[in-house]
Amino acid sequence: MHIDVLTIFPEMIEGVMNASILKKAQEKEKFNYNLVNFRDYSENRHMKVDDYPYGGGAGMVLTPQPLFDAVDAVTSGKQSKPRVILLCPQGEPYTQQKAEELAEEDHLVFICGHYEGYDERIREHLVTDEISIGDYVLTGGELGAMVVIDSIVRLLPDVLGNEASAPEDSFSTGLLEHPHYTRPADFRGMSVPDVLLSGNHAKIAKWRRQESLKRTYERRRDLLDDHNLSDEDRNFLNEIRQKEY
Repeated sequence: MHIDVLTIFPEMIEGVMNASILKKAQEKEKFNYNLVNFRDYSENRHMKVDDYPYGGGAGMVLTPQPLFDAVDAVTSGKQSKPRVILLCPQGEPYTQQKAEELAEEDHLVFICGHYEGYDERIREHLVTDEISIGDYVLTGGELGAMVVIDSIVRLLPDVLGNEASAPEDSFSTGLLEHPHYTRPADFRGMSVPDVLLSGNHAKIAKWRRQESLKRTYERRRDLLDDHNLSDEDRNFLNEIRQKEY
């Protein structure tokens, strides 16, 4: 996978790209990236990339020319058009399912904005996806882009040390992940559940499934609405509900 990030603050992203899993993924040649300062594409003699909004109002708006030219530069000569992703509070809420979808692509372009917003022609004619990482506003799209990139790259084949890790993540199964424990079995009087020490894989799998259902019911009940539940799952959830009354 190749990732282009269009930003006027490339230094914000460099450190994240060259640490932890993202660094290892590059060393394994699973992805590479290019940071593009779209200010370099401005035709304004002062290298401006923003201007006052037509009709008046507070704040400045990113102009279309530098971004259109920057995207043209990173996509020229490509056989297929990449997904061009705009980080924006108005975008679709980001989910694990979206991360899995984008992880199938060969080329992604991220646009990180600043100021009051974007010229609407950027939304209408340049981008393929608008993504929001939450119902709040940041000073720019760089932090959102780093979140999305991290969530995508870790899904690429052979990036994680254990290939079973990603499919079992919270939200990948549609449920929140079950609790985890490690050594020691007893820490300050707090013990690991006996079933995890039993060596009985069938019982462990059942416990994990039920704990995942319980945690989802307690913290993100909305996720259960569209989840494919077995009769055993429903019976277990009914038991939880009955204990509430």
